[in-house]
Amino acid sequence: MIVFIADFFVDEILGGGELNNHELIELLRAKDHNVKTIKSDRVTPSYLKKINASLFIVGNFIGLSEESKNELKSKNYVIYEHDHKYLRSRNPAHYNDFTAPGEELVNVEFYEKALRIFCQSDFHQSIIHRNLKTDNIISVGGNLWSVESLDLLECLSLAQKKDGCSILSSSIPHKNTREAVGYCEIKNLDYDLCASNDYESFLEQLSKNETLVFFPQTPETLSRIVVESRMMGMRVITNRLVGATQEKWFKLKGKDLIDVMRGRRHSIPQMVLECITQ
Repeated sequence: MIVFIADFFVDEILGGGELNNHELIELLRAKDHNVKTIKSDRVTPSYLKKINASLFIVGNFIGLSEESKNELKSKNYVIYEHDHKYLRSRNPAHYNDFTAPGEELVNVEFYEKALRIFCQSDFHQSIIHRNLKTDNIISVGGNLWSVESLDLLECLSLAQKKDGCSILSSSIPHKNTREAVGYCEIKNLDYDLCASNDYESFLEQLSKNETLVFFPQTPETLSRIVVESRMMGMRVITNRLVGATQEKWFKLKGKDLIDVMRGRRHSIPQMVLECITQ
């Protein structure tokens, strides 16, 4: 049995981390693994002692108690990291060269004791290594999308686009919608604000323009919206805080990039499963 621990799952929040986790869970199940999910705030030391699991996968774990973290340290577990929970601020951009002073580090031993810390990009991996200096960090070099989502992205890549810009409309400050809007207004660029609780509708909105404008304020471990835009054949105007832009495959777009992410549907679960035999 594999136990997947996370703060939230896709039936509660349609965030990038939750969508990524959901696809990993489904791919592991498709390989005939019994995967049990449990929210981090429901995990207890007694639960961890009783359950017979070959591997624990820890996604976001803000709700995980210190007692449960300590119990997990004696188990086989990996951290499928989506941000920077080894920092009090969770924002490496606050520090010179993304390197925090020692007093700002948290959960250090929890990261060190993991079989693997799976990062989303080389950029993400490099930031964690600068801060934790541990040798169990590995980049998976991408994210996971369902076959249906990749098929939709391929279809949208062929659709005619306007000579304008798409901007993520978000109330989350670090997604920085305001700066993207300001950029377009200064440059006299036509733009559309894109937002929808329906994933397919959101992608359709995003794909109507030739360019995505996105200026995050915290390091994006990969940035699904940036990769999705490239998969839909779009240009991207962004800053130095996006992990995807530093991947070798970022020069690709449309079907070529979609094929790379189809390949990740095999390689990422395989990296995780290799930890069971360690």
